[in-house]
Amino acid sequence: MSGSAPRIVMKFGGTSVGDLDRIRAVAERVKKQKDAGCDVLVVVSAMAGETNRLVGFCQSLSPLHDPKEYDSIVATGEQVTSGLLAIALQKLGVPSRSFAGWQVPILTDSAHGKASLDSIDGAKLLGCMAEGMVPVVAGFQGVAPDGRVSTLGRGGSDTSAVALAAAIKADRCDIYTDVDGIYTTDPRIVPKARKLDKITYEEMLELASVGAKVLQTRSVGLAMREGVRVQVLSSFADGPAVMEGHLPGSLVVDEDEIVEKKLVTGIAYSRDEAKLSVRRIPDRPGIAAAIFGPMSEAHVNVDMIVQSTGADGTTNMTFTTSKSDLPQAINVLESVRDSVQYEELATDPDIVKISVVGTGMRSHAGVASTMFRTLSERSINIQAISTSEIKISVLVAAEYAELAVRALHTAYGLDNV
Repeated sequence: MSGSAPRIVMKFGGTSVGDLDRIRAVAERVKKQKDAGCDVLVVVSAMAGETNRLVGFCQSLSPLHDPKEYDSIVATGEQVTSGLLAIALQKLGVPSRSFAGWQVPILTDSAHGKASLDSIDGAKLLGCMAEGMVPVVAGFQGVAPDGRVSTLGRGGSDTSAVALAAAIKADRCDIYTDVDGIYTTDPRIVPKARKLDKITYEEMLELASVGAKVLQTRSVGLAMREGVRVQVLSSFADGPAVMEGHLPGSLVVDEDEIVEKKLVTGIAYSRDEAKLSVRRIPDRPGIAAAIFGPMSEAHVNVDMIVQSTGADGTTNMTFTTSKSDLPQAINVLESVRDSVQYEELATDPDIVKISVVGTGMRSHAGVASTMFRTLSERSINIQAISTSEIKISVLVAAEYAELAVRALHTAYGLDNV
């Protein structure tokens, strides 16, 4: 840990820095922590909507654009925000300077557009903080082995913040967003959703992986591995107390800190899903490798997989990927058509994945049957199912997303009544 002065990483998402007035408000919040005696490092996202604008430029020019050039374009959003916040802090009398990812440096692998972190040298940042300055680091980005700018995938600023917290041995990583914590489900869909004071790393990892937008999946996994305490809180509520124990948001912590383990802790949904069905494939050994090997090489992330074998010696392979990966997935499947020898490829982007998560599932039966019965009673057809030790996910038509989430939230006793 950092010693007598609390060392805190403060990360601000796109809505928190959406315009100059909000950037000024963020600067005031950072100054408050600095004045309270904390050593502070800030990580920022691009202004709300800016990354989408830049991504749109790339996709309009070419749906299968060069990922290296894509990274050089979309990384500019965070660089603008970091510079603006440094100026705002200087205006308040807080010494500050901005850092792009390559200046830290934040080293990544070569998977442009969805790079993984390799290492971070925190020496330069710690030196800056030792001089009383507040470093403002552009999130979401680093530098690849070839020296080109790389990006960590959508939501990658959370990962940047947690990784930097680990690199400088921060006492806590505060993730500021447009919500005041982690809820049992999306309160915009279920008004009775409850805010959780604490949630385990494992539960948060599962929720993030199946669609919860509060934290990025890799950031939670990294926090769990490195033991980084993460707090999620609102940029638009009163500033947090400095000392732990009086924190206004939701803490992501080790399972040992959770006294009462609920059967289901939360329900998540993801609309960013597309289903691909490869039909009438000759059923022979190696078919799965012939399909998913090239997918991996093309950096296409595959999620739910269902294989069904017919009596006529053919098999069908159905799987999901993100909508952003759909064009590349189609391209890969078309390139292996002759070797795989499938007859038909069908795609469906109008689906949603609904998931229930809770560590209490380890010791209780009946979670799955409750889910299936609840959906059946509302005539919602299940297209695919996947499970883990603390999670059950189903694939349904997109039109039933809100109905399914509300019904399941009530069925598992999560309504705030």
